[in-house]
Amino acid sequence: MSVILSLIATELSLQHQQVKNALDLLQQGATIPFVARYRKEKTDNLDETQLRDIEARYQYLNSLEERKQVILESIASQDKLTPALQAQIENCWQKNTLEDLYLPYKPKRRTKAAIAREKGLTELAESIQSLNHPQGKTVNLDQLAQDYSSIPPKEALEGVSDIIAEEIASKAEVRTYLRDYLSKEARFTTTIKSEHPEGSTKYEMYRNFGMSVAKIAPHQLLAMFRGENEGILTLGLDYDQEVVLSRLAVKEIKTKQQQLREFYQEIIKDSWKRLIEPSLIREIRADGKQKADLASVETFAANLKQLLLAPPAGMKPTLGVDPGLRTGCKLAILSETGKFCQYQVIYPHSGSNKRAEAANLVKDLLNQYRVELIAIGNGTASRETAAFISEVLETLTHKPEMVIVSEAGASIYSASVIAKEEFPDLDVTIRGAISIGRRLQDPLAELVKIDPKSIGVGQYQHDVDQKLLRQKLTETVESCVNYVGVDLNTASKELLSYVSGINPSLANNIVKYRESNGAFLNRRELLKVPKLGNKAFEQAAGFLRIRNGNNPLDNTAVHPESYPVVERILASLNVPLTQISKLSSETKKINLEQFVTPSIGLFTLQDVWSELEKPGRDPRSLFQSVDFKPGIKEIQDVEAGMELTGVVANVVNFGAFVDIGVHQDGLVHISELADYFVRDPQEVVKVGQIVKVKVLEVNLVLKRISLSLKQ
Repeated sequence: MSVILSLIATELSLQHQQVKNALDLLQQGATIPFVARYRKEKTDNLDETQLRDIEARYQYLNSLEERKQVILESIASQDKLTPALQAQIENCWQKNTLEDLYLPYKPKRRTKAAIAREKGLTELAESIQSLNHPQGKTVNLDQLAQDYSSIPPKEALEGVSDIIAEEIASKAEVRTYLRDYLSKEARFTTTIKSEHPEGSTKYEMYRNFGMSVAKIAPHQLLAMFRGENEGILTLGLDYDQEVVLSRLAVKEIKTKQQQLREFYQEIIKDSWKRLIEPSLIREIRADGKQKADLASVETFAANLKQLLLAPPAGMKPTLGVDPGLRTGCKLAILSETGKFCQYQVIYPHSGSNKRAEAANLVKDLLNQYRVELIAIGNGTASRETAAFISEVLETLTHKPEMVIVSEAGASIYSASVIAKEEFPDLDVTIRGAISIGRRLQDPLAELVKIDPKSIGVGQYQHDVDQKLLRQKLTETVESCVNYVGVDLNTASKELLSYVSGINPSLANNIVKYRESNGAFLNRRELLKVPKLGNKAFEQAAGFLRIRNGNNPLDNTAVHPESYPVVERILASLNVPLTQISKLSSETKKINLEQFVTPSIGLFTLQDVWSELEKPGRDPRSLFQSVDFKPGIKEIQDVEAGMELTGVVANVVNFGAFVDIGVHQDGLVHISELADYFVRDPQEVVKVGQIVKVKVLEVNLVLKRISLSLKQ
């Protein structure tokens, strides 16, 4: 364990004690959001990213340690475990290298070499190998084969070749050397199969494509794998085989005898093509895929984080609109708490009579419910519906704010089990309008109900390792939910289930308790929820908010365990707990070090004080809506040279997609993101960011819009 901790500390440039304390807390059942927020003194202020890195490396190295024990036991059972080999295995910390060390001793199926050994050719093979050195005596291989075996010399020498070829292929140092060579020098190459004529596929750039294994971009490799899976591309690994064979020969052939050298050269060719190359190519493909998957998943997680932490428009009476042409626009009225009140279907795009009827109905709804926000989905008929609503608003004195909202995932939610439980009697289209309205009020609270893969901010999300994707996206949602905090009295069970220490079962129990007993008045009341014990309370309490409860601190991120120190601080300032929102600028200059105790350090006190300065604050940014250019509603309206306002809809490795309000996102290629070289698009743009773009090109046939962010 100590060796693993030291390795992690060295790899991540951390102190040994930081790693030890972090792992101790996690193994005791603490969650990463809890440790990052409320145990800073223990870890010396490690953040969530560092804690997740520690956890991931520990799991990897621990599983490697378990694998070592299996390997050591296997080799020992064969009476082949030497002290030197044992030391090599125990000091190995890479899976590929470990498996290379085990390969000569790994139980094998009946190989050509095994068959040769069964024929009694081991001694002949050893005799020939003993001649492979600069001072080896000259012999006739056919005569030597006759001396050692009763089978025909040609057959005997073929069997010996199989034995030596397998031994060469099983050498850890040989495999490591060749793996390193291919990783640095080989190229991934693709061609489009002959049955696909030029211009007929989306993989045209990969028709005759090649890129170094070391330099290929993650999105390129994922596209190549997808094209191969779809049967359109042929994906290969190109390298100089003569270089490989000559380097192998230098390593393996020591004799100066011409006959023996030629014999070994043929063995090396066979060992490479039959035993080494196939497995190494599989490894390099798998390694490349794994790295590309990780990069893609990291990009997806970064986009998801920006989307989940998008500024909320606020809990205000809201009209959610799912626009449509022939099928009409579905309207859903929501209260300031997101409660569904009423729905209607209107047909403003079906003639003047229907439009006038729809206008009157919308006006009545806006007035009756005193609507302050209007959320319009960005799907079909979005801009036409926005124009219609604008006409209605012109006739009103009190004008609600109108916002076009992404519909991504709304249809998935509408047909989900969650939506059916929430609104069993409503049509899926009405559920969609409700979701659109709620995601304007509070994006985080609504989007947690949708599978993150369906939200529309990923890249090749269906091609990457699904287990890795689920894990990373779940971590991202968990991180965002706990960063913002959750209103205990309004949160859905889906939102509550992401709170530190609360699983879906406890979340369900909390909602049932709330429905039976009314709103929670304080955090301690959580302990009355069935099966919610002290550990769950410790982990969850600081992330749950109670507005207008018994204790103002329950509406902050201050953990209940820190309430006593808050009381001491306020007492020293002569400020009642009920007036923490009125702390003067003078009192804010307090010296926190005087309140440090063995259990509460300066990190915690600084966090507590920042909460007291702005109690009940939402850490997300202020809400801003995007104003699309009037008259630009379809891709046909867009022309090269136009300057438009848009919102970043998705960030990928090769650039960013921007919604300019025409139902077709435009691409800002990475080369057009800035006036300087950009290595990572995430450094320049974020999902949800409002940007000014210039149109470079419009391709109506392929429905592609090229944009630029350059000044």
